[in-house]
Amino acid sequence: MLLSVKEQLKLFLANPIFLACICSWFCSQFLKTIIALLSHKIRSLSVLFEMMVWRTGSLPSSHSAIVAALTTSIGFHSGIHSDVFILSLCFLLVTVRDALGVRRANGIQAKRLNEIGKELNRQNIVAYTPIKEVQGHTPLEVIAGLLIGFSIGLAFSLLQ
Repeated sequence: MLLSVKEQLKLFLANPIFLACICSWFCSQFLKTIIALLSHKIRSLSVLFEMMVWRTGSLPSSHSAIVAALTTSIGFHSGIHSDVFILSLCFLLVTVRDALGVRRANGIQAKRLNEIGKELNRQNIVAYTPIKEVQGHTPLEVIAGLLIGFSIGLAFSLLQ
């Protein structure tokens, strides 16, 4: 028997794997915001809202938290021998590698390009608009995200 769209949506929103992912994202963003508040990096409500909902980078890595919660939950739900667990584990490894390597290297490169552009602009050689410097994550930020995600994925798996 096929379920209606409304019934499917209700089951989707109550799925412990989905809930673990959403909860880990929210917890990591909330913690990131608290840290920013304590270090006086938030000076307006718009920055506060952006930090809570959208901003990437800094401690902890919300991307790492989500994929860790996903992988942990799937491991408990489907078993670590399942195809879907192996897929989620590969997804986790790619996400962590990207956070530590590719995005970090891009951020370092963007910073250097901005330094060169600023100097060219200062010498009136070129009008330069700085590009966004996304720094990626440090190993500590990624590990913190992984621990949050693993803990929340474990909690949702054991409490269902």
